[in-house]
Amino acid sequence: MLTRKQYNLLMLIKDRLDTEGVPPSFDEMKDALGLKSKSGVHRLIVGLEERGFIRRLPHRARALEIIKMPDNAGAGGGDRGFDPKVIQGKFKGNVAGAAPMEQVDSVALPLYGRIAAGMPIEALRDHSKTFDVPASLLTSGEHYALEVAGDSMIDAGILDGDVVVIQRTDTAENGDIVVAVVEDYEVTLKRLRRRGDSIALEPANPAHETRIFGPDQVKVQGRLVSLMRHY
Repeated sequence: MLTRKQYNLLMLIKDRLDTEGVPPSFDEMKDALGLKSKSGVHRLIVGLEERGFIRRLPHRARALEIIKMPDNAGAGGGDRGFDPKVIQGKFKGNVAGAAPMEQVDSVALPLYGRIAAGMPIEALRDHSKTFDVPASLLTSGEHYALEVAGDSMIDAGILDGDVVVIQRTDTAENGDIVVAVVEDYEVTLKRLRRRGDSIALEPANPAHETRIFGPDQVKVQGRLVSLMRHY
């Protein structure tokens, strides 16, 4: 599954390779997608590479190879449900008049797309999907579920395809694994560390780098409380 911007970038790269034989520059990608900086382009490129759509060729400037195209290529493509503020806080783990949490076997939580455990990606939401979670795995307050994409949290026991249960909160303790919104439109699952006036989002995989942001660039929208896995 690609986000709309990932899809648009992939189609731009394909068009340039087909017509000119070389991909567009980062500046051209930035301008075509309406992004504010080339760092946004970099994150989209990494996302496409992690999902197996493109390959970056080493030791060559502007060298990108398309490996595959999405099934909906040429059909108006991209996911149309994208909303930059995708994780709303108005989720209810239980409804008025229902049995108390400890008296029910499971609770149906909203399942909001896939969240990156690699580089941040734009998250998608689908109001039609829910995920049943044992009530014993929930804490107090409101909860929602997200499916994990990527491998950067594997040393914390969080694998690609796992479903994480998130407690809605806008605060977190140092060291908590959180749903973090980066620069208002990208969402990632990382361990949060505060370093003076900066915020570090730490992976749990040495193959991925810790990323440092200013205090106004990161917003917490949830804290990991449990995890579900299918075998």
